[in-house]
Amino acid sequence: MIAEGLRARLGLRREEGERHAVIDIGSNTVRLVIYGGPPRAPAVLWNEKVSARLGRDLAGSGAIPAAAMEEALGALARYALILSEQGIARVETVATAAPREATNGSEFVRRVEELGLAVRVLSGAEEARASAWGAIGAFPGAEGVVADLGGGSLELVAVAGEACGEGATFPLGTLRLPALRAAGEFERKIAKLLKGADWARRRGPLYMIGGTWRAFAAYAMRSTDHPLTDPHGFVIGADEAAAVAQVLTRAKPGQLALHRGISAMRAEKLPDASALLRALLAELKPEALIFSSWGLREGLHYQSLAPQEQALDPLLAGVAAFAAPRGGRDVDAQPIAEWTAQAARNAGTKSEKLRLAAAHLAIALHRAEPNLRAAQALEWTLDKRWVGVNFSGRAMLGAALRGSLGITEPHPRLVRLASEGELREATGWGLAFRLAQRIGAGGPAPLSASRLAVDAGQAELRFPARLAPLASAPVVKDLTALAAWLGVSPKLTIED
Repeated sequence: MIAEGLRARLGLRREEGERHAVIDIGSNTVRLVIYGGPPRAPAVLWNEKVSARLGRDLAGSGAIPAAAMEEALGALARYALILSEQGIARVETVATAAPREATNGSEFVRRVEELGLAVRVLSGAEEARASAWGAIGAFPGAEGVVADLGGGSLELVAVAGEACGEGATFPLGTLRLPALRAAGEFERKIAKLLKGADWARRRGPLYMIGGTWRAFAAYAMRSTDHPLTDPHGFVIGADEAAAVAQVLTRAKPGQLALHRGISAMRAEKLPDASALLRALLAELKPEALIFSSWGLREGLHYQSLAPQEQALDPLLAGVAAFAAPRGGRDVDAQPIAEWTAQAARNAGTKSEKLRLAAAHLAIALHRAEPNLRAAQALEWTLDKRWVGVNFSGRAMLGAALRGSLGITEPHPRLVRLASEGELREATGWGLAFRLAQRIGAGGPAPLSASRLAVDAGQAELRFPARLAPLASAPVVKDLTALAAWLGVSPKLTIED
């Protein structure tokens, strides 16, 4: 049974939070993101950007070009009006390398503030820490080094124990790399810049943050026909990453832009970023690369949360918010997760968390049109972006949802992500969910009056005498299927 303490720690969630927005004025893009949903797993309600390339001349004139400034200010005027019209009062506007370093950066900031936006120009250290908190929020327990690549700079910062450690900012943004490569001795220059970052060497994985890194992940995933489409949480070994980077350093941007998940803007920067990655791998020698969709903006939000909200599980918060309007309410999922606990063979926090998340989704799935359920079981678990779960966990969620539909054959996409044992365990959860919902057509009262016990080679379902009519052929069929899957015999008991 799910312990009360675990449920309080993992399952507690606030109702949908107030909408808030972050305006991120970067060296490459100027972006507005509006968030809503639960604070621990905010949903993106609106996301738009303009590629103003404010920092494109930082390595030359050192100033923000006039045309870039006007393009950015036009976008920011639009953002300010949108937020005003929608009544979104909580707005954080931050600026990074270009406004921070450009000779006319202060003039640009002044003109932004004339639009009614209060700008906070982040120092290099602040930018690095914000990105690091994004990784910490997305990957609870993260230990390693965050590598955030933007248009104007590269930030490296160590993370461990839910805290940020040493960090540094380097003038290695994607807008600066072409000139640096063209000047020659690229790897030697990178090594020289990183000389003072000994703390970042051999310190676990690199958490890769930034759109160009995600484009790299998209290429690596497509080149191996990976079963998932979202690069968030994608893990690749250092040697394999170096091999992919070697190919990409020589690639033509026009060809790269044909790949799904790689925009023309990212394709243009990917060869230079791949050359940078090869140098980083040679110098830092990480064990692996982990790609994150959460970065500076999400890190700023995560830092604003109270400690008790930071401690919540982002997967459960996100699943609960997704499933609730589709019928998978917490008040229904918790009892089913507890009722099916006997059918779960693997104990532990990870297993219980995934099973509770699967219960939410399974209930919502059974509210969908029957013809759509099998496809949605995979779409919800493999194609939707979830935070706080690895790829094998996603596959287990998918197997549980398919099991709740009575489908026990492993899907090829799931087989490539999780072990046979993991998928078999999760399918058993789904079969138990199916039985639980069958008993009283999803109603809570019959479920609370019955009991499932798996012990001594039997899966015994007990009903009080007053509920004996519920023990009909469909219930017996689902009990028999669950027992067979668990390798035990079924038993139906009507108690006096």
